[in-house]
Amino acid sequence: MRDLSHSLALRPVIAPVVVSDNTAAVGTVIDRLGFESVTYAILTGTLADADATFAVLLEESDEDDANFTAVADAHLIGTEAAAGFNYADDGETRKLGYVGAKRFTRLTITPTGNSGSAPIAAVAILGHAHDRPAA
Repeated sequence: MRDLSHSLALRPVIAPVVVSDNTAAVGTVIDRLGFESVTYAILTGTLADADATFAVLLEESDEDDANFTAVADAHLIGTEAAAGFNYADDGETRKLGYVGAKRFTRLTITPTGNSGSAPIAAVAILGHAHDRPAA
């Protein structure tokens, strides 16, 4: 099959949520089993706070529930800094790819200076499925 849809799987990471303080949004652990690649898409809504920033961190592990460590820059496609955003980035999308060898990854978005309304969401796009069509 030559279409992209049969080679991809989408997984929710951070369900659409309105962040109104500086609490980190820790995403669902993503398991790459059966896929060769993963890219995270981060979406913003209308960010109401005039000085808020949102840092992005991607972590990796061989296990699904422990021992997560920050991903080395060499294992990223793009940078965590470029995937981050601030109050002026209304209605935008960012992406961050992972090319490391660990099976599990986890995305975290941490606001700073946020006291307003910040709708955000993230999904994992798993690609290069071993078995097609991907579920």
